[in-house]
Formats: sequence, structure tokens, C-alpha cells
Amino acid sequence: MGFLTLTGDSDRSSVSGHSFAPRSCCSSTVGGALYSAAVSDTETKSQDARPQKVKVYLESRYRKLERGLPQTIFYCPECKGNRRKSRGCERCEGFGKLTKDSVQEMIGRKAIPLFRAKRGKFHGAGREDIDVLMLGRGRPFVYEVVDSRGPDADLTRLDEMIREEYAGRIELDPFRRVERERVPYWKESKFDKLYRVQVELSGEVSPEVVRALAGQSFDITQRTPTRVAHRRADLERHRHVSIQTVGECVDGTLSLDIRCVHGTYVKEWISSDDGRTTPSLTSVLGVSSKCAALDVLDILTDD
Repeated sequence: MGFLTLTGDSDRSSVSGHSFAPRSCCSSTVGGALYSAAVSDTETKSQDARPQKVKVYLESRYRKLERGLPQTIFYCPECKGNRRKSRGCERCEGFGKLTKDSVQEMIGRKAIPLFRAKRGKFHGAGREDIDVLMLGRGRPFVYEVVDSRGPDADLTRLDEMIREEYAGRIELDPFRRVERERVPYWKESKFDKLYRVQVELSGEVSPEVVRALAGQSFDITQRTPTRVAHRRADLERHRHVSIQTVGECVDGTLSLDIRCVHGTYVKEWISSDDGRTTPSLTSVLGVSSKCAALDVLDILTDD
């Protein structure tokens, strides 16, 4: 005959290693089922009350008013921003990136805490070089807030925080919530652009030749520029450039407003990039020319 051993569970006892449910006026099975149902219902309500992680897509346009400011995080090309590798990296001195700020980071520092998220993604309609200003109506973009626990955050407050913190460096149109489809729309669409370029000339050019530039258009062929050849396929691309207006040549510097199709390498159109772009402004003027400063005046979007 086995010995009766009471366990810490009031609903179950054990005899010789086997368990059984004691009989009572209330079935322990039914009681357990009711208890389990109650616990399950409580857990469901708790889960329902917990904020769900969602993605939020915010659309705007940015104007970049400072040269040397990249659009997205400028990771060090040597260590790639890897924490372990960056410790001994001479290129970035352990910083992991080559600039302190970027348009992406400026927005993220305000948007991520406000939306109670962990990270964000920047989706731009193209990008300008780090030394190029983005003016006019600005460049369209979508900022994706990932795993937000506060998706109903106040967009007006976000606009204000960025404006107050980064006045004089970037300007943004008011944010608006959009659907995910706006990301591929901006990333895949191709738009003409208007630029203002300051050109340094190595020699004298007659005023008549300079004035004759206005209204001229060029169908050009561009081989992948030397400055990006390490990360782009070596291809020939056919582009179009038209000169809208021409300023006076002062102290060897000429100002031009030009219109280009998507994907034109403007700096190389000016210099010729050792003949990799033909025709070039250098070949048209007959003197060596280089880009001293470049500004995007407008991106000619459909809206």
C-alpha cells in the first residue's frame, strides 16, 4: 500500500509517484478550466493594452543650406562603421563615420524618440553630393519610422523640434503621413533638375563666346567618372544638358544656370574628366574649366 504524500498543489496529490485529482463537490477539472480561461482572458486583455509596434511613413522635402552635410549617414569607407574595426581605424579616428551629422540623423534624433521607436530609414528621391546645396522647393523624401510604439505622435511638434534645433542648416516642409507606396515612387522616379554652377576658367574667354552659351543644348556621352569608378560599373551613359542663363565672367569665374536630365554628372560635364565626358564645357570654351560650387535649384517633379 502506497503512502499518501501531499504536495504544495491544493488540487492534486501524489501516491507512489502517481498523481490523482481528489473528488469534491466541485470538479477540479472544471475549476481548472475556468481558471485557465480567466488567466487567458486576462493575458489577452494585457496584450491588447500593450502598444503594438508599427511602421510609420512620413513624407516631406528638405533644403540643405550647409556644404559638407551628407544626406544619409556617411560611414567610413575603411571600417564601414563597424564598432570593432573602427577602434583602430586611422581614416575616421574611431568615429565610424566621416561626418558628425547628416540630414537623416538630424531628423532621426527628433523623430525616433517622439514616435517611441528604435530606428528609422531615409528614402530620398536621389541625392546630391556632400558639397552641394539643395535649395528651391527641396528634395522629396520619405522617412520610415521602424517599430513605433507611438504612431500617433504630433507631426507639428516634430516640425518645430527640427526647425528649432537645426535652423540655418536644414529646412523641411511640414511632415505628412503617407502609405508605403510612396517609397518606391520617389526612389524609382526620374526627374530633370535645375542647377546653378560657379565655373572657374583657367584662361581668358571672350564675352561673345560666353554670351553665346545661353540657350545652347548638348547631347553628351559620359563614361563613369573617375571619382566614382571604384563603386560604379564602367559604362557609357547618354545625357542631355541645356544652358538656361549665363552670368558675367568675373575674375575668371562664370555663373551658369543649367537643366539636366536625371543621372547627369554635372561636375564632369564642366571639366570633361580627362575626356570621359564629351562634349564638355571645357571643350566648348576651349579652356580648362572646373566646378567651384554647385547648387540644386529645383527638382522638376510632377507635383
